[in-house]
Amino acid sequence: MSFSIAGKTAIVTGAANGIGLAIGKHFADRGANVIFADLDEEALIRELGENPESENIRYFAGDLREKLTIANLLSATIDAFDRVDILVNASRQVIVSDPLNPDDDAVETLLEQNLKTALRLSQTIAKRMIKQSEEDDREDAPAGSIVNLSSIAARRTHPELLAYSVSTAALDQMTRSLAVALAPHRIRVNALAFGSVMSESLKTTLKDHSEFRSDIEDHTPLNRIAAAGELAEAAQYLACDASSFMTGQVITVDGGRTLLDPVAAPAH
Repeated sequence: MSFSIAGKTAIVTGAANGIGLAIGKHFADRGANVIFADLDEEALIRELGENPESENIRYFAGDLREKLTIANLLSATIDAFDRVDILVNASRQVIVSDPLNPDDDAVETLLEQNLKTALRLSQTIAKRMIKQSEEDDREDAPAGSIVNLSSIAARRTHPELLAYSVSTAALDQMTRSLAVALAPHRIRVNALAFGSVMSESLKTTLKDHSEFRSDIEDHTPLNRIAAAGELAEAAQYLACDASSFMTGQVITVDGGRTLLDPVAAPAH
């Protein structure tokens, strides 16, 4: 099986910065057609240009929590590249919350952003993938791949990250459930659970709490924070035909952090 994604069309959400941007650029560099989708249009233009010169890159700006926006994203993808083969749900949000405050709505907010948005996108894009496969002459050809970006916070606990942990744990179970539902249609669904990666949210956190860096490094066996681009190769593996017999899996990319005592290594 091939690791190539050249010629395939991928939608990458949360693609204006950090991990989503790194994955989108990596895919484009490997010859995939990529739709960079994000709410922040200014950041998309800053990173890609108002009119991207590359023939295999487009951007889409909109609030993907809205069902109409999701429909418009799919239409824009089909208009640009005729089909969609890969969906990377990289849009996510981290909110510090008070676990003992019944008026704190962080859980509801993050379930909407980190779970429901990915679910609606996956459902919509999967329907298109199924339609494409029905038109394909090769009955055993892969119909598509969905990659969700999760976190080791789904398995590790930290009081102030209760809402984030709940939303990522739900995303992991959504990954498994959709994998079973879509397997008969030859669509694979997997996830990447990462540890501390130099995303935009972590950069902001470290600006306000510089002491967190040494704490993270001390509790990571590889003794460093990953660069955003280090997740891109793993995302490519899950998206390509080389992982054609893998579905419903949550792959951990954390520098060994989950191997340590969970009490000693809170997830930031």
